[in-house]
Amino acid sequence: MTEGDRDSAILASEKASDGELIQRIIERDRNALAMLYERYYHPLLRFIHRLTGDLDAAQEGVNDVMLVVWNKAGDFAGRSKVSTWIMGIAYRKAMKLRLGLHKWNFRFKAADWHDTIEPVAKIEGLTEELVMQDLLFQAFRQLTPKQRAVVELAYFCGYAYGEIAEIVGCPENTVKTRMFHARARLKEILESLGQRDAVDDYDG
Repeated sequence: MTEGDRDSAILASEKASDGELIQRIIERDRNALAMLYERYYHPLLRFIHRLTGDLDAAQEGVNDVMLVVWNKAGDFAGRSKVSTWIMGIAYRKAMKLRLGLHKWNFRFKAADWHDTIEPVAKIEGLTEELVMQDLLFQAFRQLTPKQRAVVELAYFCGYAYGEIAEIVGCPENTVKTRMFHARARLKEILESLGQRDAVDDYDG
């Protein structure tokens, strides 16, 4: 293969759809797996990290998810998007990893909450946007893992409720209920911090 042929093959792989890469993985094409891994690494890492709160566990989780993809690609029936199938694997993996993380605690006492947030807002030179991102992240961590999952999938990954239901393995109405309670809890937390404008922006 000439250098030009190799460049053409690389370009073709980059343009290949997820479905095409899955088909090549079924045929045991390791280059296709590498391409899919590169596409999904950051979304998977963020998602698993959000649910577990542990970066090391999230990195381990990404590798485990892609190992499942490699071994179970033939089980993908094509009834949903490849991304939905992969995120479903990630969700189940994250929930299992979370059970083994005894050192992490997402629940803060009210006093600890304010002790954590107040100094951040007073750091000189920190922009209002960064402060708000920190507040939202801290509030997000107080949601239950199942609530965090639906918020992450809806607001940060752009999935519709029907797709989220498939990913987390529950009825769509259950997803809507979890989202309702998650938004109510976030409102409560942000309002307690005097961030009513943020509440209105988030709710919109």
